Amino acid sequence: MDLFDSAGTDDAGLPLDARAPLAVRMRPRDLDEVLGQDHLLAPGSPLRRLVEPADGARGRGAGVSSIILWGPPGTGKTTLAHLVARASGRRFVELSAVSAGVGQVREVIADARRHLVGGEETVLFIDEVHRFSRTQQDALLPGVENRWVVLVAATTENPSFSVVSPLLSRSLLLTLRPLGADDVGALIDRALADERGLAGAVGIDDDARRLIVRLAGSDARKSLTVLEAAAGMVLAAAGEGAGPPKDVPAAEEGGGAAEGPAAGEGPGAPRITPADVERAADTAAVRYDRAGDQHYDVVSAFIKSMRGSDPDATLHYLARMLAAGEDPRYIARRIAVHAAEDVGLADPAVLTTAVAAQQAVALIGMPEARLVLAQAALAVATAPKSNAVTVGIDRAMADVRAGRGGAVPAHLRDAHYPGAQALGHGAGYLYPHDFPHAVAAQRYLPDSLAEARYYEPTANGFEKQLSSRLEAVRRLQGRS
Repeated sequence: MDLFDSAGTDDAGLPLDARAPLAVRMRPRDLDEVLGQDHLLAPGSPLRRLVEPADGARGRGAGVSSIILWGPPGTGKTTLAHLVARASGRRFVELSAVSAGVGQVREVIADARRHLVGGEETVLFIDEVHRFSRTQQDALLPGVENRWVVLVAATTENPSFSVVSPLLSRSLLLTLRPLGADDVGALIDRALADERGLAGAVGIDDDARRLIVRLAGSDARKSLTVLEAAAGMVLAAAGEGAGPPKDVPAAEEGGGAAEGPAAGEGPGAPRITPADVERAADTAAVRYDRAGDQHYDVVSAFIKSMRGSDPDATLHYLARMLAAGEDPRYIARRIAVHAAEDVGLADPAVLTTAVAAQQAVALIGMPEARLVLAQAALAVATAPKSNAVTVGIDRAMADVRAGRGGAVPAHLRDAHYPGAQALGHGAGYLYPHDFPHAVAAQRYLPDSLAEARYYEPTANGFEKQLSSRLEAVRRLQGRS
């Protein structure tokens, strides 16, 4: 079989051009092949009802809603739109958010109304709907509200800011999650084995597979693009053109990494190595994850550079991680942890910045997320440092684990349930706001820990102000 002969059918059941990119040929044929979006595909979910309506539920009475698919690139938004198009009895019309004007939008809706008279629904797919102007989006409202069309709109931007409120309120917002490394790896394995893809023509080394996963991040399309380029180089070098060996039967789908030939790999098939992936992607793989050691060394250096207040080293190690294809969500988590561990209340705003970066990275994706990560990492690196938060919670945890807890003082106990007051709960509690500076002279720690001090602010940054205030508060509480 030659890869440039027939490669099956597309989502609409039409012959698939084998010259199409691997990412197009491997587009899922049904919801069961969609990876990483299980939260949207539960039985009876709106998306499943739209793609797989129950018998007798088609037509105007089906009750399917227009949907807005929001997620990073390469998570399956276009794929899901094509699966909707496969639902029988529906026309599929695609508009470009870049070139379609208001007149074209209205023309599509008018045409959809004519087809609806004959019982044929129209699915209108608009990719990058955030590029539509407000006027263009407003033109969609009558068709969506009256269900003359079933709108499937895709966007990588937050719809709360990029889609007009009336259109958003008339549609279901479905958020696609970034694909995990296991999902991307499973997609690579499927493409290697499936006869729509490489059909066992090549195998792949475990290191090369991991490298593609890292380079792709959460982008399924990118992983298949890199895989296709690497496979083409390997097959060309083997003198076999773009197709698998002639004596290799059509491979069955599925399988992951295994001993010996990869699942679906033909006997004697050439194998993709990390060097092939590097050349295909035109990116030198940072020697960063060989058996894990280099990975942890670079991460450790990144953390210690932030803690050590060296912004230049911080950016260097951040760049090495990003160049190696490290998951930006992992980096964002490490930055957030060290905003609390190494900065803490010396600059409380740094943790806010780090948490905002986590959210932005999940919404934006690479390559733009590098800017968000750089800002957050530099915020940690350049901030005044204090580990008082870390020391404080660790001291408190140590006492609790050692059994040094003690009873909660009676005046602090819950007095809201029947009979609590008869037990003395809440008796003598002083409401702080009734006192100057909102500080009351009463004990909060258990008696056995009355003199314990867990949080000791430093003289760095904002903690210098906290230190003097806390000492004054402790004096008012009788703990000086």
